[in-house]
Order: sequence, then structure tokens, then C-alpha cells
Amino acid sequence: MRLKMGLNLTLKYSLNFSPFKRDKSKIKFIIIHYTGMKKELHAIKKLCDPKSKVSSHYYIKTNGEILNLVPDRYEAWHAGKSRWKNFSSLNKYSLGIEISNPGHQYGYRKFSLKQINSVKKLLKYLMKKYKINYQNVLGHSDISPDRKKDPGEKFPWNVLSKYKLSWGHKLDQDYLKQFRGKILSSKKAKNQFIKNLKKIGYNQKNKHNSKLQIKFLVIAFQRRFRQSLINGKIDEECLKISKSLLNS
Repeated sequence: MRLKMGLNLTLKYSLNFSPFKRDKSKIKFIIIHYTGMKKELHAIKKLCDPKSKVSSHYYIKTNGEILNLVPDRYEAWHAGKSRWKNFSSLNKYSLGIEISNPGHQYGYRKFSLKQINSVKKLLKYLMKKYKINYQNVLGHSDISPDRKKDPGEKFPWNVLSKYKLSWGHKLDQDYLKQFRGKILSSKKAKNQFIKNLKKIGYNQKNKHNSKLQIKFLVIAFQRRFRQSLINGKIDEECLKISKSLLNS
């Protein structure tokens, strides 16, 4: 099936979705995942198996082919326990895109150029159709930082941001390097970064910010916006990136 913008979709429906049709205006987010399975065919089978109780709206194969598994207006089961800003259980408000990749457990690798080209086309189409803001294109690790790593630090968010298909900062990488690894010494600066995380959308489970919860949030932020060093430590580079995002 060919849609506008030269988008080719192969229909392969999964039965794993909620029965009630959503209002178009309720779709506010797009969540990007990797499959985290060794073989592509097994991943597709799982997403279509009623026993698995997992699914996504779209699946992008290694060769770039896009499968449409669940109709957009129905709630697919891809996000699980999740939070972003004032939203929780993001299945209700989102479209899910699964990208074939073995993930961190089975030999995480770069996404193919064909896959990324398909991601760009699919995002352009969906964002226009549902009037989704580029800041609301998220990774699974953004909304479930204590559980998920996908799509991971090899997913080219910076490339998508150049096309306004995701959120990204515009700071020069050579400039940022001088601040990398310089751990924030003042409590005020650390608290400012944590406040910035919340303004961006990262949401703690509760009001009590345990060290472990904060580390999960910092790692999720780094996987997304500072992919060159993921250590869960708040440094000057992270603080500068967070400020840049909020000023963009």
C-alpha cells in the first residue's frame, strides 16, 4: 500500500491491541523501540502472537520495509509502564514503531541506512497526519528509564533532529568535549540539571528522588542526547545540553 510522501506499507495485522477506537486528537506521541531479538522473523511473530500480548503499530525490517501491524487509531501494546511529563501509560496516547535490531542483549548494532530512511519517511507522514510535535518523538528508554534501553545510543537522534523529526541541541561537539567528564561539584548545579530533566519530560516514579532513580534518568538522557559517554554521572556537558534543549 502506497501512502503520501512515497511511503510504502505492507499490511500484516497483529491482534494485540485494545478494542476501543481512539479519537485522532488523543495521539500525541511517537515511541521508537528496537526489537531486542536475535532474528527478525521471530520478532515479527512475537508482535503478532496473541499469547505475547505485545505489539506495535509499525515494524521496520532490516531492509527498510515497513510493516503496518496495528491500525493507528487503536492502542497497541508497546510502551508498558511509562511516564513522560504529566502523562502515564503512554500506550493510550502514542504510536509505536519497532525497528529490527538485536539490542544490547544480543549484539547491539548500528541501524541500517535503509531503516533510518524509512524511519524518516514514516515520521514525516505520522507527524503531519496527527500534528505531533517533534519534541514528542521519544525513545522507549525516555519513558521507561528504569526498565528499557531502546532504541539505544546507536540510534541517530541527531540526524532526525536536523529534519525537525526529533528534539536535539545545536551545540558544537568540539565545544562540548571540554566539559565532558567534569562532574558537577555544587549541589545547586546538580539540582538545576535534575530540574531541567523534569522540564524536558523525564519523570520520576515518585517525589522522593533516590540516587538510583536519578541515575536511571541521567542514563536515559545520555542515551538520547549525549551518546558519546553514558555513565549515569552528571557533568558540565550534560548540564549545558539540557539548558540548550530548553532554550531551543
